[in-house]
Amino acid sequence: MARLLVIMGSGETSPTMSKVHRALLARAGRGPAVMLDTPFGFQENADDISAKAVAYFKESVQHEMAVASFRTADGVDPLAYETMLARLREAAYVFAGPGSPSYAVAQWSASQVPAVLAQKLRTGGCVTFASAAACTLGPYALPVYEIYKAGDSVRWLKGLNLTGEIGLPAVIVPHFNNAEGGNHDTRYCYMGERRLSVLEAMLPPDVFILGVDEHTACILDLDAGTATVAGLGSVTVRRDGQMSAIVTGTTVPIAELTRAAPGELRTEAPPPSEVVEGGRGVDPLEADIDRYERAFDAALVAGDAAGAVKVALELDDLLHDWSRDTTQSDLLDRGRAGLRAMIVRLGEAAETGVRDPRAVVGPFVEALLDARRQARADGRWADADTLRNRVVAAGVEVRDTAGGTEWQLR
Repeated sequence: MARLLVIMGSGETSPTMSKVHRALLARAGRGPAVMLDTPFGFQENADDISAKAVAYFKESVQHEMAVASFRTADGVDPLAYETMLARLREAAYVFAGPGSPSYAVAQWSASQVPAVLAQKLRTGGCVTFASAAACTLGPYALPVYEIYKAGDSVRWLKGLNLTGEIGLPAVIVPHFNNAEGGNHDTRYCYMGERRLSVLEAMLPPDVFILGVDEHTACILDLDAGTATVAGLGSVTVRRDGQMSAIVTGTTVPIAELTRAAPGELRTEAPPPSEVVEGGRGVDPLEADIDRYERAFDAALVAGDAAGAVKVALELDDLLHDWSRDTTQSDLLDRGRAGLRAMIVRLGEAAETGVRDPRAVVGPFVEALLDARRQARADGRWADADTLRNRVVAAGVEVRDTAGGTEWQLR
């Protein structure tokens, strides 16, 4: 059984990570896959989040996922607690994702969960932690919501230090290239450069920051001793404000992460998903919605009714796939609004037609005007006037010029 520690920056239950999950499950070996629900255990919609994640793995990843439930350490039922630990021990694939890093650490720190996960990394299995759960993996954990949302002082919490178990003295910062702030800096898991610099100064000299971009996975193969980047972005080693990136599709020795000099690991130009200060990253779902809207417009302009319908159906499939994502976002609402607009425009096109009216009536108008020209050439002026009047009555403006007869629809 392979020994894998996988860190996902975000998108853990989105279509962008389905292929990565499938590949990891194939490598994990025989055994069940389980999800730890602790990071979001405090949320009122915890049942819905669990159900969405289970449905995502079943439908998008084509693999059954069970829930190892441990939502709170307070007053936990001993049987439920031991059942959860048993499920973790026998699992080949352990997954945890959205929620609150500080809440997860508080529940796990006094439990056997960290020890079971560390044992799995020693003996075999795949531990995949994403987003909030990923923050807990290092010797220190980032209390994202308390700092970004509640205005608490910039600080670290004690983490699970699973990275220390594999000889990687790193704190994990997911959402490394986040750009939701638009006009303010939300890179580095919503901390921005100013706060991350303060946080970095608090770390011991031998601990560095390992940043994982959104919709990106850092796959640490403990048997091969390698780190592989998969997905849409990069993985970044940061020390003293200096950064060195590993681009997607690249594999490097894990040992190189701990001693990389600034700029040393980048092997090619930054991918388009990488965000610079003052810029705005584009979410994969947002980019796809924009692409489908442009394709729909182009199909209507070209008079391609079947093509426009095809685009609308593909957008509907896309929104269905993303509906399983546990991340809360208004992009699905924006996509549905775009789809409804397409339906309205298709209805309008059904009444007026999608082809250029001039192209539709043109052959008939030209035939009548040719007959009028022949009548005039034959001196049949009354017939020529009758033909012109009939064309004008049908809504066509006719102009006789020195270069010939011109027409346009009124």
